[in-house]
Amino acid sequence: MPGTVSAPFDSVSDSPVSGCAVILAAGLGTRMKSALPKAAHCIAGRSMLRHLLASAEPVFACIAVVVGPEMSLLAQMAAPHDVVVQNERLGTAHAALCAAGQFGTGDVAILFADNPLIRPQTLARLMAERAQSGAGLALMAMRPADPARYGRLVMNGDGTSVARIVEWADASADERAIPLCNAGALCGPAADIARWLRAIRPDNAKGEYYLTDIVRLATGEGARVIAVEADEAELRGVNSRAELAAAEAVVQQRLRAAAMDGGATLTAPETVFFSWDTQLGPDTVVGPHVVFGPGVDIAGPAEIRAFSHLEGCRIEAGAVIGPYARLRPGTTIGAGAHVGNFCELKATDLGAGAKVNHLAYAGDASIGAGTNLGAGTITCNYDGFEKHRTTIGERVFIGSDSVLVAPITIADGAFVAAGSVITEDVAAEAMAFGRARQTTLPGRATRFRARRAAQKSKPGADS
Repeated sequence: MPGTVSAPFDSVSDSPVSGCAVILAAGLGTRMKSALPKAAHCIAGRSMLRHLLASAEPVFACIAVVVGPEMSLLAQMAAPHDVVVQNERLGTAHAALCAAGQFGTGDVAILFADNPLIRPQTLARLMAERAQSGAGLALMAMRPADPARYGRLVMNGDGTSVARIVEWADASADERAIPLCNAGALCGPAADIARWLRAIRPDNAKGEYYLTDIVRLATGEGARVIAVEADEAELRGVNSRAELAAAEAVVQQRLRAAAMDGGATLTAPETVFFSWDTQLGPDTVVGPHVVFGPGVDIAGPAEIRAFSHLEGCRIEAGAVIGPYARLRPGTTIGAGAHVGNFCELKATDLGAGAKVNHLAYAGDASIGAGTNLGAGTITCNYDGFEKHRTTIGERVFIGSDSVLVAPITIADGAFVAAGSVITEDVAAEAMAFGRARQTTLPGRATRFRARRAAQKSKPGADS
């Protein structure tokens, strides 16, 4: 989709939809130190689970998500795909086996929800290379800059197939020097995967069923195991807040590149933050330090000036937003409209060519084409119990520091004097004053200052 920031991240072309993906999402993520399940934590405004689902959906005909008990939030995020509950956390192989009923008869890929950045193209390549090579099992692999505690892939003498996976804790010094690391995801024929999973035993210090043992079982049957390499940025795991931040940086870099490839100008790309679904039309210009929350759709050309925050809004061509503007969900900005510095709009329709330029708030409002809201104007939309709507017609002038108490309607061509508190409807072409009459007392200022100066000069006046 031209101009869609997220399209290059999620799309895949010319790949067959087949097989089944099983996504393991039952982990608690204790290193995250959070009440949320690990896979529910967000990157670019979308949960890790939803990121991985978006990559898997174009590739697989069937998807099943394995969650832990009392993880209803993840079950909701997985919809409409099948959800399987792993009632006892007995390890990754056990979690995968819980979904054996969903495997079907084709190939099965086992994926991890805390590896959310894998592209659809890479998943398609994993499946294709296994099938084309005739291997019994294909593993995702990477060569990270810092292999750290990743499991290492020990290759056979010919260098084309995997002999075994050795975990870092069990590896020798020579094995720890191997740069090729296990990234977790794997695929193979459904019947073989199910048989190997059932054969895994918890013969380790933790007493858990490890998915990595599947390699030993496959090679023990004479099956060939291959490694399919991809970039570390795609395959990195997310197990801590620091790793979540690193994943966010990867995704933001992708989204910024996609925005510029789509015809948008980012004057300081490294300072702009997108959501996964941000859409920018061609010739949109985005200034420094702009943040896009979920649900922003901008038709170019438009300009988003520095330090603005947008979410859940639609902006038409020719509009100018900011600097220092905030657009909240439910807001639409018409063609050529202006929203200026330190203004906030919530659930507001701003008509074509209308202006809300200085220190104003419009909530639950409809503002017609060509209307001007003066500096400091606010709509009082909440009475402490319910929200009420303000309707302002076309070509209306609202003077500075006006307070519009909803529910209220100000018809086309009306004029509201500055400093007014408007509590009643204003008819078309009418002028409304909603302020107290000014009183001017000649000479009173001089007498006031003299009196205050005399009071201040008395002993003890400043104590």
